Amino acid sequence: MTSDQQPQDAVLIHDDTRDLRVLEAALFASRDPIPASKLQGFVAHLNPDEVHALIGRLRQDYQGRGITLEETDVGFAFRTAPDLSESLAELRVEERRLSRSAMETLAVIAYHQPITRPEIEAIRGVATSKGTVDALLETNWIKPGRRRETPGRPLTWVTTPEFLDHFGLESIVDLPGLDDLKAAGLLDRRPAVAVTADMFNEDGDDVEDAADTENTATAADEEEAA
Repeated sequence: MTSDQQPQDAVLIHDDTRDLRVLEAALFASRDPIPASKLQGFVAHLNPDEVHALIGRLRQDYQGRGITLEETDVGFAFRTAPDLSESLAELRVEERRLSRSAMETLAVIAYHQPITRPEIEAIRGVATSKGTVDALLETNWIKPGRRRETPGRPLTWVTTPEFLDHFGLESIVDLPGLDDLKAAGLLDRRPAVAVTADMFNEDGDDVEDAADTENTATAADEEEAA
């Protein structure tokens, strides 16, 4: 290596280090996750592959430390290490307090999405008030999904990327197991199919409607006999 090459190599190393620091600072300063495309704006002279390589280096640098660099559906963000959550409980800020009804509804939507309101009520066994849905919409953790291609075209509900980010999940598959939620009493212990099936008889008719028809017929027979 000649003396002319050494300064140039030193500049390259310095630039690489600076780029890494810029990305690190941007991620620390941002309250919300930053997508890779936006991170590239801070180091515009790099191509996407180079930016992803630097992000990979950052993630490796923070492995095993108090904070980690996590990727969510909406971008990258620094998060406290999951195994330290109990130690940091005193620092936790409770920004939103949801009722038990809202938490149950959120759990049902998360695990059964896309799901309609009648299906949510069938699984929970109680009616879902408009206030419960409004509370979840205000948190921006759920949103309307596609309408079902069935009579009446009912609206479905799904979770949002903000839901994943708030709970530190990279995707829906990272949710706790259903057995854990059922043991905690947050979900019906029977499968959703069984709960929904209970609403209908063997002919596919609504059980409540069938019961009403049967009661009406019985009342008519009694009146005729009298």
